[in-house]
Amino acid sequence: MRILIVGGGCAGMSAALHLQRGLRERLRRGDVEITVVEPQSYLTYHPLLAEVAAGSIDPRHVVVPLRRALPDCRVLTARITRIEHATRRAWADAAGQGEPPAPVELDYDVLVVAPGSVSRTAPVPGLAEHGLGFSTVGEAVSLRNHVLEQLDLASATRDPALRQAALTFVFVGAGYAGVGALAELEDMARYAVRGYHNISPEDLRWVLVEASGRILAEESPELAAHTLAQLRERSVDVRLHTTLESAAGRVMALSDGSHFAARTLVWTAGVRPSPLLRDTDLPLDASGRIRCLATLQAVGPDGRALPGVWAAGDGAAVPDPHADGAPCAPNAQHAFAQAELLAANVLVALEGGPRAAGITEYRPDRAACSTSLGLRSAVAHTRRGGRLTGRRAWWLHRARHLRRMPSTDRRVRVLMDWLLGGVFSREVVSLGAVEHPCSEFEAGFGPGSGPGSGPRSGPRSGPGCD
Repeated sequence: MRILIVGGGCAGMSAALHLQRGLRERLRRGDVEITVVEPQSYLTYHPLLAEVAAGSIDPRHVVVPLRRALPDCRVLTARITRIEHATRRAWADAAGQGEPPAPVELDYDVLVVAPGSVSRTAPVPGLAEHGLGFSTVGEAVSLRNHVLEQLDLASATRDPALRQAALTFVFVGAGYAGVGALAELEDMARYAVRGYHNISPEDLRWVLVEASGRILAEESPELAAHTLAQLRERSVDVRLHTTLESAAGRVMALSDGSHFAARTLVWTAGVRPSPLLRDTDLPLDASGRIRCLATLQAVGPDGRALPGVWAAGDGAAVPDPHADGAPCAPNAQHAFAQAELLAANVLVALEGGPRAAGITEYRPDRAACSTSLGLRSAVAHTRRGGRLTGRRAWWLHRARHLRRMPSTDRRVRVLMDWLLGGVFSREVVSLGAVEHPCSEFEAGFGPGSGPGSGPRSGPRSGPGCD
């Protein structure tokens, strides 16, 4: 029996973890083979990226190595390019750095589709050139370095216009990712300016742009309104019913008619299903997600379960009974819960016989979402429908995500980061040079570097130099 899991994110890795536990004896005998295909060799725990950007957590501690977590599975660091379920085959490109893709054909009996999502962008002039994403560990670290570099630039320059642009930070999209990232970075920057003799917290300008009429659309209106009041109390300029029309030349043009220069533009305006789903013969809905039954089985042409196909996470349109049958929101809470149920249902289906009728429908708990607003501040929605704010919400937010982290090793490391952060002061050093590790070395080959100086000819070597 060959099980192919497409994606190693929250849903994919969690499903593999539960299947690995349930099939351990059969895996060791060789009766079952589980293959996980994921472009990265690790899972990224996205809900804590805002704290990575603020420097509260070491970037390595929010990623879980797939091979360590899934010792009984075959993990391929590759990208699925096509799925043909009619013949139960999939194709993947395993490409090394600088190497051309090496196509790999994979046969399977059971397919679990959990490729996650990608950032939903828009054709805004200047966005591709000047915008920053916020969906990977690398982007979170880069954003932190960028914000601190803008403070250095503003402190050193004598140009008032450049200084104002450097101290203006624009975030587009007021979901959990956008609000959390802005609040954490604003809190970090407010602390960092203590070290600058000519910058005060009042000099910083934070702008949050949201196309709809409210922030945190997944939260209750009361908690969203409280969060909005908190942000505005911290002098965050929140623009509702507003869109970004252009960012050309680092000049932000908003739909409300305002124009201003800003050297920081962070795009957190939602996600869309992974594009690879379009290169399959699986049933998709209008948004590009796999149409699923409540049992997490893909829907066939006759409206019944499509044999051998299961889906979970951001790329699966699973009915949410709390939302009148609308698909579940693409978040980590649903991804983990769906993956656990998916694994249990696959195990029941593999046993066959009368037990196959015991496949369970997805009945999610009431939403229990939260977001940090900086040190000792957060908003949270409890499972019983209650609402918390301030320090109590902050403790609940941290406890909740510590429990959900799918690795004991990572839980301990994140907890130690938090404990040490409570003892020592914040680290506010930019390490932007690590993003261009060869820049200093290459500068040595510039004009005036000695006999034979000039542009370096010949191959470069070393990590990050290609």
